[in-house]
Amino acid sequence: MDDIKLIFEGLISIFEDPRGLVMWFVAGFLLYFGIAKKKEPLLLVPISFGILLANLPLGEAVKPAAKEGDPMGFLLFFQENGLHTDLLPLLVFLGLGALTDFSPVISNPKTLLLGAAAQAGVFFALIGTLLLGMTPLFDFRLLEASAVGIIGGADGPTTIFIASNMKALSQQYGVDMLDIVGATAVAAYSYMALVPLIQPPIIKLLTTKKERQITMPVPKNIVTKRAKILFPIICTIIIGVLVPKAAPLVGILMFGNLMRECGVVERLSNTAQNELMNIVVIILGLAVGSTMPGEVFLKPATLAIFFLGLFAFITATISGLLLAKLMNVFSKEKINPMIGAAGVSAVPMAARVVQEIAQKEKPGNMLLMHAMGPNIAGVIGTATVAGVLMTLVESLIK
Repeated sequence: MDDIKLIFEGLISIFEDPRGLVMWFVAGFLLYFGIAKKKEPLLLVPISFGILLANLPLGEAVKPAAKEGDPMGFLLFFQENGLHTDLLPLLVFLGLGALTDFSPVISNPKTLLLGAAAQAGVFFALIGTLLLGMTPLFDFRLLEASAVGIIGGADGPTTIFIASNMKALSQQYGVDMLDIVGATAVAAYSYMALVPLIQPPIIKLLTTKKERQITMPVPKNIVTKRAKILFPIICTIIIGVLVPKAAPLVGILMFGNLMRECGVVERLSNTAQNELMNIVVIILGLAVGSTMPGEVFLKPATLAIFFLGLFAFITATISGLLLAKLMNVFSKEKINPMIGAAGVSAVPMAARVVQEIAQKEKPGNMLLMHAMGPNIAGVIGTATVAGVLMTLVESLIK
């Protein structure tokens, strides 16, 4: 009898704890969006497959070492040496910097304001999480609220970075904190992938057809090579001095961009853009997905984090739109307020959404480069806000 039970151990475990089976459907849902709907497959396919692997019977892919020196599950290895050490998020930012042309921000600095406005969603969600934590149903405190709020920036690497750092602060100062690194990461990446579904209704609700048809001329300001080289250096120094906690994220982002623009390290730039970025995305996606076993995901706190993350993302989009509309009140040269929605740092998904809507409203209206300005500013802004939150939280819990 024991031998038969051992043979069918995996099948028996499914019936003993059906939460893993529920997570199979969650993984299948995300795979459907990634493969059939082609919604950010580079993110959703590895994340959803990581969820599937973490919820297979007996959890071989995420099992801890039985004793010191024994091998652990390979996905647990990715978690401990990638997510919890900030290595993978920082390497993603390196590749992102190498892939991104900062010219739209340099040529039109006022787009920095739109990227900054979108960060209001972070603080709205932070306050909402704290208020929810005051109810008897949830045990959210400042550390959890900071990690959840940053989802509003729609930036997966930054979300992982701040959540893991908040966990480190809790251990350093002996403060209790829920283990929400996986939940916040999956929420952030899910909403990044679902930008084309979430943002269009919000944009259409808050803008008129006339506003959506506003045509913006092709930028005439030509950004010199010197400006492109100096921008990442100056930006690193300024943010590194004003917000030291943001220096790792902003610094590695700017280093990647400097490699792109300086023109003398093309091999390094190409490696950061392609081979390294692809490897890191695979490992990061699997690691993020593997943090979601059924016993962790199917909890009220985790589900609340997903709703709070959606609230953060929606309020960030609204904040960018409203500031763009306000700028038009005082500006002679009108801007299409839709580009304010691109202030969230989901690069380049949010900018592409703006371009697609612009084309539908008025064929031939090219807003992509204009939308990339707030989009890039959102990346810088979210990383900076993460540093500010880490500084404030550490000063409060000391």
